[in-house]
Amino acid sequence: MKKVFIIIFLFSGLISMAQTADTIKNWKIENKVSLNFTQSYFSNWSAGGENTLATTGKYSILANYTKEKHKWDNWLDLGLGYSLIGDNDPMKTDDKIELISSYGYKFHPKLYATILLTFKSQFAKGYDYKVDSTNFISKFMAPGTIDIGPGIEWKPNDFFSLNFSPATAKWLIVNDQVLADLGSFGLDPATFDSATGTLTHAKKIKTMFGAKALVLFTYEIFENVNFNTKLELFSDYLKNPQNIDINWQVALTLKVNSWLNVNINTELIYDDNTIFHDIKGAPIGPRTQFNENMQLGLVATF
Repeated sequence: MKKVFIIIFLFSGLISMAQTADTIKNWKIENKVSLNFTQSYFSNWSAGGENTLATTGKYSILANYTKEKHKWDNWLDLGLGYSLIGDNDPMKTDDKIELISSYGYKFHPKLYATILLTFKSQFAKGYDYKVDSTNFISKFMAPGTIDIGPGIEWKPNDFFSLNFSPATAKWLIVNDQVLADLGSFGLDPATFDSATGTLTHAKKIKTMFGAKALVLFTYEIFENVNFNTKLELFSDYLKNPQNIDINWQVALTLKVNSWLNVNINTELIYDDNTIFHDIKGAPIGPRTQFNENMQLGLVATF
């Protein structure tokens, strides 16, 4: 546990909270690094309680290129966080790898013809701590998703954009045979022929083809209060196109001063291919997934 804590602390410290912006020729580059934490301590506390330390390191970079009618927008968002409660093993509270890259050609003052690429995965193994903290249920590239497709982007101003791609190819990757055989994350599970005793392993990659919409909104609603949201919608033409996959992220940042922020983040996910199971392992179907956290963040600007 001490080794894990040290790694987390060093990771968070090394990226310790910076925000810079630079322009190189036609590029505008902005980096943001943050360390968010919560902590509680009890000593001879009659009401009871456990010492708790939770920390999350985050890094994001915007790298946008603009020249005449051409633009290339890139956004990388990384996050990793753990919580230490008493003498228990560390529990993962945040884990994110997300890349969005979009090339656009302006053919109208507010419209672009685009090619949009997105990639998502995670760094570390994940566990269902309520059921079992020894057998992982996810890890790097299990799952991972990649999608790419041509589309049209409407950008009426600097803080809002809507990209619609009616022909998006999407791949779901579960790069672990055990998880793939279980049918995790929407894969078709392995099959067993009792007559011949033959096990046919599941495929690790699922291909989808459909329509995707991406909405981005960034706005300073009050002085030192910034609101950011990203909404992704995807319909798979090949299977149940009426069921829309949803990923909606919201971030509210309250800037206390030049080095201190309060961050409130939420994420809502619905994917009818992701089947949940009860404590006995029986499938209970898809569920709306929701995650919320509020953290205090240190910031240094240079």
